[in-house]
Amino acid sequence: MAHATPQGVKLLNGFKRPGRFEKGLGAQLPDAYKKFWREWKLTKPAAVHYIPKESEWERDEVTHAIKPIQSIPMPLIDTPESHQGIWGGEAVIKGFQKRQQTKRRVPHFWVPTLRRSVVHSLVLNEYMSVVVTERTLEQIHECHGFDHYLLKNLACDLRSALALKLKREVLKALQLGCPTLAAEPKHQKDVLKEYSPYLASYTPEEIDWYGHTYIEAIRKLQQQLRAAEQVLPHKVEFRTKLIERLREAGIAEAGKKEPKDAISNSEHKDADIEAMTKLESSPTSSWLSKINPFGKKET
Repeated sequence: MAHATPQGVKLLNGFKRPGRFEKGLGAQLPDAYKKFWREWKLTKPAAVHYIPKESEWERDEVTHAIKPIQSIPMPLIDTPESHQGIWGGEAVIKGFQKRQQTKRRVPHFWVPTLRRSVVHSLVLNEYMSVVVTERTLEQIHECHGFDHYLLKNLACDLRSALALKLKREVLKALQLGCPTLAAEPKHQKDVLKEYSPYLASYTPEEIDWYGHTYIEAIRKLQQQLRAAEQVLPHKVEFRTKLIERLREAGIAEAGKKEPKDAISNSEHKDADIEAMTKLESSPTSSWLSKINPFGKKET
């Protein structure tokens, strides 16, 4: 039966559920955004809450039995607050805690210690007050600056949407030549010399789509599609056609009128009535006579 199905041989190993990039507007997203998404969501981040072991086997200290090592990453919870700050790869951990020996374990959440600090971006020439952790500050000092911290780390290690957005802004500023430092040409040249090598890893399209969430990417794609097509509502189109037809009919009737100085007000009214009568009888306005309550009815 596999040959008679739309997916064919793929159904031999079970039905494959379509992913977010295989249906709807997600399938129309460019490859530049899909590359960023793989870097953000599918790449294995650096170990933060555990110490990985390099070897594959270890010997138990008590039984001396050899057993395999299982370095399984801990499941992390990215709360909405984590995307409003820069937590340095940390997140909320959900687990169980046995607080007393004679009682059952209870659920517990481990939340990183947060503090508000000020960071400085040389490329953007701005000071920003953000919520960070101690690990974030340590990594910034190890990378010798906030810009180096954003540009050196992958999206899976930055994790938060705010950090990814700032990274996109830094890349765009480097691509434009640091316009915020235009008043200081010497300092601008030094900054470009120090940070420009990071642009070699990205194309202009990848920089444009970098750091967007899935919802933001879909909205951006919709805006591009609307700007390319520029759909005109039917009511506007039909109204324009109607005005053009009425204007043509009015101009044709206006050519038969006498000058205004030669006719009186009563003659103006008679001419208007005759013009409306001829306009109703014309083929372009025949449908108007059907809805005109003051028009003449045919018997």
